Amino acid sequence: MDLSNAPATLAVVAVFFVATLVRSTFGFGEALIAVPLLAFVLPVEVAAPVAVLVSITVAAIVVARDWQHVQLRSAGRLVISTLFGLPLGLILLRSVPESIVKLVLGALVAGFSMWSLARAHAHELEDDRLAWVFGWLAGVLGGAYGMNGPPLAVYGTMRRWPAAQFRATLQGYFLPASLLGLIGYWATGLWTPAVTRYYVVSLPAVVLAILLSRWINRRLAGARFLVYVHAFLIAVGATLVVQSLVRLT
Repeated sequence: MDLSNAPATLAVVAVFFVATLVRSTFGFGEALIAVPLLAFVLPVEVAAPVAVLVSITVAAIVVARDWQHVQLRSAGRLVISTLFGLPLGLILLRSVPESIVKLVLGALVAGFSMWSLARAHAHELEDDRLAWVFGWLAGVLGGAYGMNGPPLAVYGTMRRWPAAQFRATLQGYFLPASLLGLIGYWATGLWTPAVTRYYVVSLPAVVLAILLSRWINRRLAGARFLVYVHAFLIAVGATLVVQSLVRLT
């Protein structure tokens, strides 16, 4: 597909604008928006590398802007443990039906967030001793289905990070993780001229979404931010459950 197809190009730009706005506001979640929607107008082998390029861009801008809020120790542990989860994720991809994994993940994520909203101070983590567990889970789910975000978001809420630390630390994780993914696409020949073209044409919308999220972020500070994150996690979990049930029926 080339850029002369104006409706498809506009659709790609619109999807990346919305996905980037969500990612920049909450720190995660764009994978559940971008790749499924892009699959309607782009081949997956084009959509996935473009999404990774956009992810790197968002993470780099946020980290450069808010580097002082990145919890380096936490991000480092999460990234390292993710590397150990990736191989199992690839095995999971080949051996377990995607619908089953997403059904279980969606139910757990939504259930955890509903329970956390009902009990505001439940399961608070005071240090990074369990970062390895959540990073490993992120690696497993990322290697299998590109869904690193939910375990990381759950970890951030349990650490009770303020909004700025939550968003910046997650981007501190996604930047090296996405770079590794991009290297993989390059090594396998999936970084094609079409990938570069769609990335370049989407870049202005991506930057605009990042700027707009700055305005939104100022209104999602304090305890309200974690409430919104949990509400978003419930929506993510419910979406995964519905998608899984539809595919299983």
